Amino acid sequence: MDLTIFHWGQFLTLLVIAFALSMDAFSLGVGVGMVGMRLREIIKVSITIGLFHVAMPFVGIAIGVYLSGLVGDIAVFIGGAVLMVIGANMLWNGFVQSEEKSILCTKGLGLLLFAVSVSLDAMTVGFSFGLIEVNKLLAVTLFGIMGGVMAYCGLMIGQRVGGWLGEYSEVLGGLILLGFGLKFML
Repeated sequence: MDLTIFHWGQFLTLLVIAFALSMDAFSLGVGVGMVGMRLREIIKVSITIGLFHVAMPFVGIAIGVYLSGLVGDIAVFIGGAVLMVIGANMLWNGFVQSEEKSILCTKGLGLLLFAVSVSLDAMTVGFSFGLIEVNKLLAVTLFGIMGGVMAYCGLMIGQRVGGWLGEYSEVLGGLILLGFGLKFML
């Protein structure tokens, strides 16, 4: 009986952690969704973010105990810098070059940069999971599902709000990304 309670307790704990890790995917998804995306692109981006929320903790666990303190700080700094670059590019395109598309696209490098930037915190959690006894498969599965679902919700909300804002939606999305990037770096 106690073993069952322990597993449910661990499941709920991991679910809360997965929710917390996916909140940046949600909030950044709102900013990115304002640029205007089709449902097919939203699904592709959400699945990619979900997969990165699975892969990055595995990378963190694999790297191990010794590098966790050093890479944890560097990972947050790099994630913040990437978000700031993407946000600045969106602002530039919103004010100066309104006909060009920002580097935050749903293909290639833009998609990978976005997915990595919102999944870096999952990698640092993976470092800590390398130190403690936890069901790692359950954890990364929950991280992936929650990351993908929350990214989808954020992108859908951003898409709706972006439609109301028209051409200023990319500027607002860029400001949101810049703000989160600055928050991560400070």
